[in-house]
Amino acid sequence: MSTELLLIGVGILAVIAILDIMVGVSNDAVNFLNSSIGSRVAPRATIMVIASFGIMAGVTFSSGMMEVARKGIFHPQYFTMPELLTIFLAVMITDIILLDLFNTYGLPTSTTVSVVFELLGAAVAVSLLKIMQAGESFASIAQYINSAKAITIIMGILLSVAISFVLGAIVQLLTRLLFTFDYQKRLKRYGALWGGVAMSSIAYFILVKGAKGASFMTKENLLWIKSNTPLLLLIIFLVSAIFLQIWQMLRFNILKPIVLVGTFALAMAFAANDLVNFIGVPLAGFQAFKTATATANPLTATMGALGMKAQANTLFLLLAGGIMVLTLWLSKKARTVTETELSLSQQDEGNERFESIFLSRALVRLVLHIFETACLIIPKGLRSVISHRLDTRAAAAHLGGDERPSFDLLRASVNLMVASAVVSYATSNKLPLSTTYVTFMVAMGSSFADRAWGRDSAVYRVTGVLAVIGGWFMTAIIAFTFAGLFATIIFYGKGFGVLFLLALAGSLIWNAHRKHRSLSQEAEKETVFNLKSIEDPQKSVATTFEHMAFLLKEIRLSLDSSLDGLFQQSPDRLRAERKRLSKIQQWSNIISANVFKAMRLLDQKNLAVTHKYPQTVRRLQKLTDGHRDIVLRAYTHVGNHHKGLLPVQIKELEQVRELLDQILLEVEETFNHKQTANLSRLTAKDRQLRDLAAELNIKQVARIQDSASKTRLSILYYAIVGNAMMLSKQNLELLEIFNLSFGEIEETL
Repeated sequence: MSTELLLIGVGILAVIAILDIMVGVSNDAVNFLNSSIGSRVAPRATIMVIASFGIMAGVTFSSGMMEVARKGIFHPQYFTMPELLTIFLAVMITDIILLDLFNTYGLPTSTTVSVVFELLGAAVAVSLLKIMQAGESFASIAQYINSAKAITIIMGILLSVAISFVLGAIVQLLTRLLFTFDYQKRLKRYGALWGGVAMSSIAYFILVKGAKGASFMTKENLLWIKSNTPLLLLIIFLVSAIFLQIWQMLRFNILKPIVLVGTFALAMAFAANDLVNFIGVPLAGFQAFKTATATANPLTATMGALGMKAQANTLFLLLAGGIMVLTLWLSKKARTVTETELSLSQQDEGNERFESIFLSRALVRLVLHIFETACLIIPKGLRSVISHRLDTRAAAAHLGGDERPSFDLLRASVNLMVASAVVSYATSNKLPLSTTYVTFMVAMGSSFADRAWGRDSAVYRVTGVLAVIGGWFMTAIIAFTFAGLFATIIFYGKGFGVLFLLALAGSLIWNAHRKHRSLSQEAEKETVFNLKSIEDPQKSVATTFEHMAFLLKEIRLSLDSSLDGLFQQSPDRLRAERKRLSKIQQWSNIISANVFKAMRLLDQKNLAVTHKYPQTVRRLQKLTDGHRDIVLRAYTHVGNHHKGLLPVQIKELEQVRELLDQILLEVEETFNHKQTANLSRLTAKDRQLRDLAAELNIKQVARIQDSASKTRLSILYYAIVGNAMMLSKQNLELLEIFNLSFGEIEETL
């Protein structure tokens, strides 16, 4: 390998670094945006501007963290420049593939964990290859790997998970006991003092502790800050408290500046702690190249110079920060990743993204048992006081209105304060813990303390947390394994190995992009279920019927596709429809929840609606049950390779499908256009369908008697006809409720 090839390798590292910043920020934006976005503290553009300034400030504090990539995982003095380049290229290629994969599916993972385990996997692989070539014992790998530092980093990351959850829960519990959910009155009394504590704690961890890693700080400045820390904290506390008190006297919400400052602080902490994950390896590669070219033989010189302390170039840090800011504004995947944490921390019941599993049910049962035992020990009077101060019914006043926030500003401020403190403290001690782990677990801890995980949602939320944590462990395993594999390919394949891996990475990222676009288009369908114009009772009821029209359309299209798949004996087509079942059931559940919201709104406005309106929920359940039964029966029949329907049976079922399609389509259009339904015409079509079913029954009986139709075919045939009649009946019931609902609302208004 020539010096020119080494330079090309370093250039490839630089290009991959830019891509890595993009995929990394898309994943980690959730860390500092979710509290402000979830609480709707300000317009999204305002939040993004504040976060952008935080990032640009934070990158200048990240210089001290860059040592992790150079000497935190392995001992550079035992590697030559080509060997280090092999490790670094394997790490960066693995990183962009892994992070982009998690971004595609909207799962927040840890850029810190990925880069640490990638460095470890690639370094172990290259070390073993060197040992094999030299004929040494495998036990000598200990001299290559900085095992003590690696274990410290890994343990710090793992401990941060538990510490962040516990701190988030404790601080949120104490804060909520102090202010309660009806916090506006108590904020006037001592909110400014509490805000002063929050501001000073953020300033301490970000400005005082974080200053150790700043690229522009001199030793004299650091010494002055260290010796005057108590005075600085007192000044920050007093200035913050006075400012917040004045702000409150002007009748402004003092929690808003706290949340916005916290957003700035956490964005700053993120950039200071996580920038090493994106550019630490390329910068280490560049420094290694300069060191190697300064020697007589660049290809064989060892890289012990990387073990020495070095200050990163501030210009490089600012350039990386600029790319991070652009990605923050332009990345669509960044918005996808935020949805997971918001859905798991929302105060209200909602559409749960995860299903319950055995482990989550067991954990919830254990926690309930612990609380029941604690209730036997805690005095009744104290339990009553705590229960009163944690009464979540008061939260409705602060989360009301259209497009309710996921949680209130008080919890958002706690999330930001605790998370920024933990991350910044670790940064000051050069422990690259995961900002994703910290912010996620703080948010989960505060949600738990805020009783957001109620009896009706706990198992689903716990499943979601377990799924995310399981993804973190998978990140470590995948990062270690594939970085080691890629390092082996580069070690033996040289330049051709690098080209192969770059082509592989490009292919995987392109496929992930296509998959994300498909998932985004699918997710856009759910936006139709936003119950807008919530203050208008008539429109809220009308909107639920628009939702039903959308659901009927999806059921109609799915039934058509399923029957086509059955008639053509196409397992692929039926497999696709089977996958859609859970989505259609989910949409049905969302519509049912919106029906209940509309009913509560009508009650608040002292308006009445037909007593049959709630029955739309039962009709929807029956519709989805009938649809699911047809799809599953068709899928099972074809999947088991049973004999297909007879040509005459297909012809008869086509007649059934045509009539059912006409009924579904007319009801769908009626709901969409909000027109009074022609029940007589649809009743006639329903009667026509039932007469056809009776006629087909006679023909099918004859086929059973002469053994033309075997048992399985007969069961499938009758199930489709029977479900078709049931679907038709439920549509007529929905139309009747539609007419009654709008008639009574208009009379009332």
